[in-house]
Amino acid sequence: MISVEDRARNFAERILQGQVGAAARAMTWVENMSPEAEPLLTALAPHQGKAQRVGVTGPPGAGKSTLVDSLVRVARGQNHKVGVVAVDPSSPFSGGALLGDRVRMSRSLEDPDVFVRSMAARGCLGGLARTAQEAADILEALGKDFLCLETVGVGQSELAIAQSCDTCTVVLVPEAGGVIQAMKAGLMEIADIFVVNKADRPNVDEMQRQLMEAASFAERDQWRPPVLKVTAIEGQGIGELYAELRRHWDWLQDAGRLDKKRQVQHQARIRELVRAALEERLWSEPAVLVSLAQAADQLRMGQIGLHQAAQKVWAGVRERLAHTSLE
Repeated sequence: MISVEDRARNFAERILQGQVGAAARAMTWVENMSPEAEPLLTALAPHQGKAQRVGVTGPPGAGKSTLVDSLVRVARGQNHKVGVVAVDPSSPFSGGALLGDRVRMSRSLEDPDVFVRSMAARGCLGGLARTAQEAADILEALGKDFLCLETVGVGQSELAIAQSCDTCTVVLVPEAGGVIQAMKAGLMEIADIFVVNKADRPNVDEMQRQLMEAASFAERDQWRPPVLKVTAIEGQGIGELYAELRRHWDWLQDAGRLDKKRQVQHQARIRELVRAALEERLWSEPAVLVSLAQAADQLRMGQIGLHQAAQKVWAGVRERLAHTSLE
């Protein structure tokens, strides 16, 4: 019987040869945390780092998927091989993606040099699926050099996208209150490019003006986020958006900015995996669970406060860390 490691290496070789079916199966392994996932990603690790990763985020209804579909076609016109990781809401029944993005990107799906993967958010609050970055890693190993990561559009907690891409594109619409919504969601701090979609609607010029004024305060290291007007469903303004994305890519590669940014991103990914492993290990410790139950009882009966209860549990965790191997 073929071993897990051999099967993973076989699939890694097939992915590097450009086999789409192998890449699709590998993404399923990663999503399901199959035993093959870890050795597969290890084998693909040397083949990362050359593709531009574009994040597309913004509130629900901003037209992100339609914009990505139009952007993909422009990128293909520039001879890019394109990969898309589109995070959909989860089905309340199966937990799988509802696949709305695949419907809205139907034109891109007809192109053999475009790979679109819909992933379920599965409760992740950062707008991205837990394994979206790993899926992007697989797409890059498949030979894709222009990657789009589209968030689910949760509106208030999209900051994870900033730690997952090279260029963060924030998509808004001209309706009143859009700027305030952007400010509340923290999108002003993460945007490298602003896009006002559905530019055929009223008040688009006023929306652009307000965003340009706000962007003047968001300048970072000589990069001021441009504000573009597009009508994605008709493809208007998408060429200008692509040009700005490439201009930002060139800017990142100057003065070592890209290396610095990816160093921070890799640290964040490692920290998240370590955090998840620690949580899983600690909350499986019977002594820690007993401490948690006791503290909850004391809190319920009003004997201690919430913070004191947490401190008691943490004291138990520290004791277990001192006497138990976390292997």
